[in-house]
Amino acid sequence: MAEETIFSKIIRKEIPADIVYQDDLVTAFRDINPRAPSHILIIPNKLLPTVNDVEAEDELMMGRLFTVARKLAEQEGIAQDGYRLIVNCNPHGGQEVYHIHMHLVGGRPMGPMIVG
Repeated sequence: MAEETIFSKIIRKEIPADIVYQDDLVTAFRDINPRAPSHILIIPNKLLPTVNDVEAEDELMMGRLFTVARKLAEQEGIAQDGYRLIVNCNPHGGQEVYHIHMHLVGGRPMGPMIVG
């Protein structure tokens, strides 16, 4: 079984977060260290440490990350100009919290995808 993370506690509202969306499959909240004017993390309510842990049974939940991202981009007023969705996997991918999460970032030009 995967180890519980800070995100699990946010889902259960045991620690404070600026939650902007929550349903039975996913939770979305504002990043505490935003990298853009809009920076929201969208996470599955089921603890999956990395993309490598996703199974066929998780497809509906993982698809919900994208439909919620679209809805939140519209609410944030960034859908028309554009935004970036980022999912990191493991250390070389830049993952810091081992509970899959999608970053929705926008509100300014994002620049090149990979620098360096």
